[in-house]
Amino acid sequence: MPDRAQPPVDRQLPTDEARDLISLVRDIAQREIAPKAAEEEDAGHFPREIFTLLSRSGLLGLPYDSEYGGGDQPYEVYLQVLEELAAARLTVGLGVSVHSLSCHALANYGTKQQQVEHLPAMLGGGLLGAYCLSEPASGSDAASLRTKAVRDGEDWVIDGTKAWITHGGIADFYTVMARTGEEGARGISAFLVPGDAAGLSGAAPEKKMGMKGSPTAQVHFDGVRVSDERRLGEEGQGFAIALSALDSGRLGIAACAIGLAQAALDEAVAYASGRQQFGRPISDFQGLRFMLADMATQIEAGRALYLAAARLRDAGRPFAKQAAMAKLHCTDTAMKATVDAVQVLGGYGYTADFPVERYMREAKVLQIVEGTNQIQRMVIARHLAGPEAHRTG
Repeated sequence: MPDRAQPPVDRQLPTDEARDLISLVRDIAQREIAPKAAEEEDAGHFPREIFTLLSRSGLLGLPYDSEYGGGDQPYEVYLQVLEELAAARLTVGLGVSVHSLSCHALANYGTKQQQVEHLPAMLGGGLLGAYCLSEPASGSDAASLRTKAVRDGEDWVIDGTKAWITHGGIADFYTVMARTGEEGARGISAFLVPGDAAGLSGAAPEKKMGMKGSPTAQVHFDGVRVSDERRLGEEGQGFAIALSALDSGRLGIAACAIGLAQAALDEAVAYASGRQQFGRPISDFQGLRFMLADMATQIEAGRALYLAAARLRDAGRPFAKQAAMAKLHCTDTAMKATVDAVQVLGGYGYTADFPVERYMREAKVLQIVEGTNQIQRMVIARHLAGPEAHRTG
């Protein structure tokens, strides 16, 4: 194992409260999360007890209003908390990001009555959420989703299947996008569905190359009945709600990616400083020093990019383009940094005795979730050059 631990990231935080918060997160990460990460990931164990601890510590609702149990923290602070958690274990950092994503629709589009009734338990009551947009036949083309919600008196009856759902089958509540009207984006509405609703079931978790401790599964809706009081926003507003949530969620993925990349860099630097070859540490060799310098530079650039986007969001300014840029750059950086960390460790990097091989396997999914990086490039290009010209005939 590495001979020396790397110092923590030197963060520029806006308040003393934020600095205390980061200290709390680091303490939890070091004591409760990191020591068990490798063993539990290998065993495919989901650490629900950690999420209970995070909820009790006020860490599952950080960017939301304290009136409903949230932490009243700006996004630039919340994202740095995610980065710290992801550096300790990506399953935890990503899980917190997904939970926050699943609360977005209610917190931003729900009625006052809905928020009073449901948000406190979601933000600080030990519940865990999931976000249901993708389907087996509609991933990147999310507007073509087929899950239907049909009006029946004062209720809606939901039928269909969602796919690639983080926390699928174990979540306490699901924010679900379902078709209530015409084809396309304008026929979709959003619903808050309890996890124990009759007719809702999770399939067996997918067998994945990484993040084995984070359950990803299809979720089936077979005549699931929910009251109209659980519809979020207006009928037909669901796709706009989904895109709004994803703009914020992509920043969460970007922060998690930088956390993972930072963990890989720390491992590589510590190993290179302690590993002797030809009578001196391998960190003395210029080729390797340049590799570490490039890793560190791209990580710092990614951190600056996601924080700049977060500050736009906090100021109430448009940030969708910057969120796509952050998600693109940070997840590509995580992939490159983890591959390079394996190379620095050589043969040891390819073994499960060191965490960098797990980091490399985990990094790949970050280039896919919440909009593939090809989709991010399309989003960025539309902001620069306008929508694509569609040909017919």
